[in-house]
Amino acid sequence: MAYNEDDMLMLSGIQHFMFCPRQWALIHIDQQWEENRLTMEGNLLHTNVDNPSYRQKNGDTITLRSVSVASKELGLYGLTDAVELIPTANGEKGIQHKLYPGCWKPFPIEYKRGKPKRSAIDEVQLAAQVLCLEEMYGIHIEYGALYYGETKHREVIHINQSLREQTIQCAKEMHRVFQMGIVPKANKGKYCKNCSLVDICMPDLENRSTVKHYLKKYLYEETT
Repeated sequence: MAYNEDDMLMLSGIQHFMFCPRQWALIHIDQQWEENRLTMEGNLLHTNVDNPSYRQKNGDTITLRSVSVASKELGLYGLTDAVELIPTANGEKGIQHKLYPGCWKPFPIEYKRGKPKRSAIDEVQLAAQVLCLEEMYGIHIEYGALYYGETKHREVIHINQSLREQTIQCAKEMHRVFQMGIVPKANKGKYCKNCSLVDICMPDLENRSTVKHYLKKYLYEETT
């Protein structure tokens, strides 16, 4: 199935959806957002990354920032943090770039503030970028990388068939929830404490001061 432009969703949201469908829906359906220490640290990391005019040449490799990508098959669009252009070997299929003669193999890199996770939420976001690039340029990309700010280390990720199928299924589920327009029910877990939307998602209704704060911030402000 190919999605229309009006049906496209933000690619960056796939990581939110993998983390918690309710969090994703609060952001992308209800248009709710709050910052916390973790989101601020992520913003600071990307301040040095998301510069589309910045290009770096390291030997034969060229690094591009904030490359626009999209896939009608996934129904996703967005920006990659970085894409390295690596010269292709003889006979290997690659892409052309108007500023750099030759044939290049894209190697996408996603930057994350923390460290590698037990789940595949970061890998799925990277795989979505790979699938977008493959669709746009008619090529096959076998690897990408995740760079973690806490470990200051790059993890090379194999974009295998299992990861591809997981990414496609996740994108389909995102569209299903978005079309329904209903925020999924809360499913409280240990991960909730790190979510910047925890007070919006599950306000502590047993605490009267919290209720007063919640009503003032999210109800009274909307009616004034």
